[in-house]
Parts: sequence; structure tokens; C-alpha cells
Amino acid sequence: MAMSVVLNDLESRLNEVHQDVVKWRRYLHENPELSFEEVATSQFVYDTLLTFQNLEISRPTKTSVMARLKGAHPGKVIALRADMDALPIHEENEFSFISKTPGKMHACGHDGHTAVLLGVAKVVSQMQSSLSGEVRFLFQHAEELFPGGAQEMVHAGVLDGVDLVLGAHLWAGLHVGTIAVRSGPLMAAPDTFRITIVGKGGHAAIPQQTVDSIAVGAQVVTNLQHIVSRAVDPLTPIVVSVTTFIAGTADNVIPEVAELTGTVRTFDESLRKEAPILMERIIKGVTEAHGATYQFAYKNGYRPVINDAEVTAVLESCLIETFGEDVVQTAEQTMGGEDFCAYQQVAPGTFFFIGAGNPEEGIIAPHHHPRFTVDERSLPMGVKAFVATVLKLLTQ
Repeated sequence: MAMSVVLNDLESRLNEVHQDVVKWRRYLHENPELSFEEVATSQFVYDTLLTFQNLEISRPTKTSVMARLKGAHPGKVIALRADMDALPIHEENEFSFISKTPGKMHACGHDGHTAVLLGVAKVVSQMQSSLSGEVRFLFQHAEELFPGGAQEMVHAGVLDGVDLVLGAHLWAGLHVGTIAVRSGPLMAAPDTFRITIVGKGGHAAIPQQTVDSIAVGAQVVTNLQHIVSRAVDPLTPIVVSVTTFIAGTADNVIPEVAELTGTVRTFDESLRKEAPILMERIIKGVTEAHGATYQFAYKNGYRPVINDAEVTAVLESCLIETFGEDVVQTAEQTMGGEDFCAYQQVAPGTFFFIGAGNPEEGIIAPHHHPRFTVDERSLPMGVKAFVATVLKLLTQ
């Protein structure tokens, strides 16, 4: 079947699956499961895929699913990825399909990602006779919790023989109706740290007899900002953020111990290695200057998401052909992290953003917010983007 015939048939197939995608997304939103706990979610995905045709379905890990669609003719092997896990956040939305589980919600759009990829699988599975190659649909667990589900799926062999891998994120910062693509570094490495400052506790009325862990900790927080402002080339992006500061139990006691945790974000691997050295130099100097001691632990998180230039060019060309130049934008880099990077270590890959925000409709909450949601008009755009790209790459 000629490519033009397939594309002409695409709109009707997309219209047929639209309501299913919305229904699946709302069901998943009502029934969130946290990272590595996606038992019911993965079973729902598995059971839904069984209703489609021509798919080989497997469970690479306990809470993930892979479906393979082998075309009628030989060709490239493409992997498409969606994540499925929710977050430990209590939902504050008021629409009819809010989370049924207190303290858990889909606050990052993964319910939409899963529903979109199910829609893609349903549409593309009906086109087996037109495809030259193979599509692998990866429904991944545990994106939100390091070490992440992507690495586990890679170890399980889901990318064996894959020529390229694509993933997308419904993006609150982009207006619905737009898609954003970028070659090269897109998302940062999200490393974490813990600092324990040990001073000498005592009565708050006699501070000279103590080593105040809070005062020392405050100096550490302030001085760590010099890494960004004075120790690093201002043209090289880096974030050093202290996000928790825990110390003390009473208003008249200077605590002996203060614990600080936070995150470091950067795209640059050499700077990523240098950051903990710079941090410890500051921590050591401040604590010693005030007579305190410290413990410092630094943990590397996911690698940066760095999009392959060739794959990105193909994707962008296809998206422009499908949606028009006014829809496809250049994505801005973000210091957010994503374990899609694990797939990019094995096969050339590109990660892109699908606009899901809509200030006019009040859909403005950022990711990981208790009022986060997406404009559901982003869902069919996601389905169409993936399907059109598959057809572009695997039809003759």
C-alpha cells in the first residue's frame, strides 16, 4: 500500500480511537500507582493490548509491558515508550475523575502518555500489511523513582535489535496545539545530595557554649550558591538547590545536628563530576570555620537526555509535514530529569514535548502539583504524532 493511501486513511482511524484514548486516560487518572507498584496499571495495559490485533505481548519486568508489531515486510525496528507511574501527591482537582487513592495522583501526565501509546498501538496494529519493519510499544514502570524502570527494561532486552527509540512528554509549559522538538541536550541529569552538619547542642540562651548547626547550615546554603554564580562558566547551565533543611525540636534548644538535602542539575558530564568536589570544598571550609563537622553524600541520578541529531531531524521533518510549521517549535532546554536517557545509551533516540497547557481554560498547574492536569486535546495530537512518524519510517 502506498504511503499516500495510508496517510489518507489515517485521519479516520485517529478519529475512531480518540474517545478510547480519553477514556483510558481518565481511568488511569482515577487509579494511580506509584513507581515499582504498577501492578493493576500494567495489567490494564496488558489486557487492553490483548483486544488489539497482530501484537506479540510480553512482560519484560513485573510491572511493565511490551507489545511487538511485526510488519509484513522487513525494515527498521522502532521503539515507542510511555511511562505509567504516578506520584505520592494528594490530588486537589475537582473534576469527575480525580484519584480514588488518597495521597497518590497522576501529577505529571503519565496517565496521558500511557493512553496515547495504547491509542498508537490500536491504530498501527491495524496497518500491519502496510509496514516494512517492526514497532515495539514499551509501557514502562517507575520513571519517577531512581534507578528508574527504563534501565530495568533495557537490561531485560527490550531494545535488542532496535534502530531508534522515540518518547514524548505531555508538557504543561506548552500551549495545547503545539509540539516542541530539540536536537542535542534537552533534559538535565538530576543528581541528589545529603549534608549532615554536626555541631554542639545546648540552651538557646547560652549560644556561646554551643556550635549552632542551624547557623552553620545557613552559611552552607548561602555559600553553595557561589558554585553557580562564581565557580562555573555562566554559559554552562547548572542548578544547585537545597530543598530540605531539618533541624531542632524546640524553640529554646540549639540543635546539635542539621540535615540538608537537595539536587544538582546539569547537562555537562564534566561539570557533573566536578560539582560534588566544589560542593564539598565549600561544606568543609564553612563547617571547619565554625567548629562543626559534616558528612556529605552525593548520588548520581539519571543521565542527561541528549537527542540524536539524525533521529531528531527525521522526527521534526515528519511532524512539520503532519502538523505544519506553525505547530512545531524548538523545545527549550529544561533542568528536569527523565530516565528516557537509559534507552538513548543503547539506540539513537529522541524525546519531544507535546503541548498540554491551556491558561484560557485554567490548565496552568506545573508538573508535580496537586492541581496538575492536561488539556485532553493534547492526547489525539500525541497519537497522531507517533502514528505519522511510524508510517513515515516504515511504509514504502
